[in-house]
Amino acid sequence: MSVLNITNEKDFSEMVLKSDKPVLVDFWAPWCGPCKMVGPEVEAVAETVGDQAVVAKVNVDEQPQLAGNYNVMGVPTLLVIKDGQEMNRIVGYRPRKEIVAALEKAF
Repeated sequence: MSVLNITNEKDFSEMVLKSDKPVLVDFWAPWCGPCKMVGPEVEAVAETVGDQAVVAKVNVDEQPQLAGNYNVMGVPTLLVIKDGQEMNRIVGYRPRKEIVAALEKAF
């Protein structure tokens, strides 16, 4: 399964908040070193969870309003959202097994 690129609040609402599956959202920025490190981990998580969950990315430079809505103070910030509610939050780089473990709690 590929990672969705969220480019506006309407897409976020449709693909994340209204999803019938848990969603991992990676809030990132292109200038952020740890974001570049966690990117491949997030891609691997998407392959690992397959159809059980949705994996999405939000560029905070392009979507500061969305980042603000979720109190994202630093990047990368990974949120696990289920039924429109934040279930888990990871700030900073983490290996894929920790990200998958956080996401699996929402299954």
